[in-house]
Amino acid sequence: QVQLGESGGGLVAAGGSLRLSCLAAELHFRFYFMGWFRQTPGKAREFVAAISRSGDDTMYADSVRGRFTISRDNGKNWMYLQMNSLKPEDTAVYYCAADRWTYTTRASEYDYWGQGTQVTVSS
Repeated sequence: QVQLGESGGGLVAAGGSLRLSCLAAELHFRFYFMGWFRQTPGKAREFVAAISRSGDDTMYADSVRGRFTISRDNGKNWMYLQMNSLKPEDTAVYYCAADRWTYTTRASEYDYWGQGTQVTVSS
C-alpha cells in the first residue's frame, strides 16, 4: 500500500528556514508527479509547489516563489521542500502528495496524500 510520510515541520521565527521531507513507500516514485500543499483551519487545501517526474520542471504558488524550493531524489524515494524567509502567513499543516498521471496544481487530481506536518512561523 502506498504511503507518504512528511517530516521536518516545527516552530520557527519569521525570517527563518525549514526543510520538509516526504518519503514515498511502496511507490514507483519516479513515475509520479509530486506536490506540496498546505492547509489552515477552515480553509481549503492550498497548492504550494509541484515537481515533474524527472525533477527537471517545477511549479510554485505566487506566494512562495523565490522563497521555497521543491526537489526530489528518485533513487531514494524522497521529496523535499526547502522553505526560506518564512513568514507568519506560511503557518499551516503541510502535505505531500503524489499524482500518477497529471502535472498539476489541483489538489483533486492527486492520488495519494501524507498525514501532514505542522509548520508554525512566529512573528
